[in-house]
Amino acid sequence: MTTFQNRETTYPIQQHLLSRVSSRAFSEERLSEEELFALFEAARWAPSSYNNQPWRFVYARRGEKEWDTLFNVLIDFNKSWCKAADTLIAVVSRKNFEHNNKPSTTASFDTGAAWMSLAVEAHARGFVAHGMEGFDYDALKKALKIPDSYKVEALIAVGKAGNKEHLPQALKEKEKPSLRKPVKDIVAKGQFPFQ
Repeated sequence: MTTFQNRETTYPIQQHLLSRVSSRAFSEERLSEEELFALFEAARWAPSSYNNQPWRFVYARRGEKEWDTLFNVLIDFNKSWCKAADTLIAVVSRKNFEHNNKPSTTASFDTGAAWMSLAVEAHARGFVAHGMEGFDYDALKKALKIPDSYKVEALIAVGKAGNKEHLPQALKEKEKPSLRKPVKDIVAKGQFPFQ
C-alpha cells in the first residue's frame, strides 16, 4: 500500500504516480525554455502503435503574441485560473498512420500516453500540468489552421506551482488530491461486467 495525503492505494505503486495532481494554482514564475522543452521531450518517448507517434503539440507562452490564440478559446471558468499559467499547449493527434496513410484506431490512445508522460515529467520537476477539455474545439482548430487529417484532443496549462490561496474560494476547495475508483470497479477478468 502507498499513501499520499488523503490517497491510499490497494497495491503499492511509485509515489510520484500517486502524488501527481491536476492543480489550478500557478505562480507567475516563468519556466525556462529548457524546462518547457524537457516536458515535450518526455512526451516524445511515449509508446505508440507502429511507433507512429501521432501526437503534435502547439504551445503559447503567457505574454507572447501567440498566447491569445490559445487563451481566447478557453471557457471563462478555465480562463479564471489559466491566466497565471506559463504555457498553454494544444494537443493534437494525426488520425492516419504515416507509413501507409490508413486510419490509426489508437491515435487518441497513443496521444494520451504522450500527455501522461508530459504530466508525470512535469510533476517530477515540481511543475503543474493540467489537462482540459473546457474550450471551443472548433475555434481552436480554425485559429491554428489544423487540417481535417488531425484531431484536436485537449489543452494543457503548464507552469510552476503557485499558492492556492490566490485562487477564487470555489477553486481553493478543489485544491486537494482527488480520489479514484477502487481497482475492483475498473478491472475484470475474462469478461466485461461493467454497466
